[in-house]
Amino acid sequence: MAAHTNPVERFGPATTAWFTSSFEAATPAQVGAWEAIASGAHSLVIAPTGSGKTLAAFLSALDRLTTSKRITDPGRRCRVVYVSPLKALAVDVERNLRAPLAGIRHAAQRIGTTLPDADLTIAMRTGDTTPDARRAFQKSSADILITTPESLYLLLTSKARESLGGVDTVIVDEIHALAGTKRGAHLALTLERLDARLDSPAQRIGLSATVRPVDEVATFLAGGRPVTVVQPHADKTIGVEVVVPAEDMTEPGTDTSSMWPLLDDRIASLIDAHRSTIVFANSRRLAERLTTRLNELASDRVG
Repeated sequence: MAAHTNPVERFGPATTAWFTSSFEAATPAQVGAWEAIASGAHSLVIAPTGSGKTLAAFLSALDRLTTSKRITDPGRRCRVVYVSPLKALAVDVERNLRAPLAGIRHAAQRIGTTLPDADLTIAMRTGDTTPDARRAFQKSSADILITTPESLYLLLTSKARESLGGVDTVIVDEIHALAGTKRGAHLALTLERLDARLDSPAQRIGLSATVRPVDEVATFLAGGRPVTVVQPHADKTIGVEVVVPAEDMTEPGTDTSSMWPLLDDRIASLIDAHRSTIVFANSRRLAERLTTRLNELASDRVG
């Protein structure tokens, strides 16, 4: 394969246009993942949170799906299966896939490129999926299936397995949470069962922020087959700052002589100043009290 000055240039014009207009540059994890995926190898991508691992795994598939002719046969239409150990994560990924799909479509219109299959469909299959949605997938399938290990097993042991005959890519997210567990052993058997239904085994892509030992997790991912490990070096930068909302904690200067009003205000200010904030509490009761107070403060500020 010819080398690319810009790693994104390996994709179609619309995908490249969307990515370059949305991001300053590809991350090392994305560059390494795209090279490994393009080679056809099973790939284990290990990179910190925020390095774009999920997009690294999905972008090649989205580009391939949007630039190839739509498969109308319901039994072969689904080509990408994403497996998450958490239902909540699966829901987030389903939601987050909408942005690149819409972006690629809009980029194609902007640059005057025709996409053979611009309207990709995404199906969810978890324990919360309604019977109507399950029947709809069995009847017409979808281009991308987002599921959990247990739900994938149930799919393959029901009539809906007939909808998975065209899968060519399986993405396993948070693979460290599955390797070495009973759920992981069960998933390993399920993936082999899926491969047995295919003309050729699907390419497997594992994602994780932390994996140890790497060789064993790679073996788990591909069932002992060769795996390309993508693990770019990343320096961990941790900044620690101790902040006290009052100069003298013995005399907080509040009407109630309590630190809590000052703490509530300080936490609310930090939440306003950041996109994401994690607040740790010693008990569920304290977490609920703090949440109620933060909601009241937010309401007062909006009002």
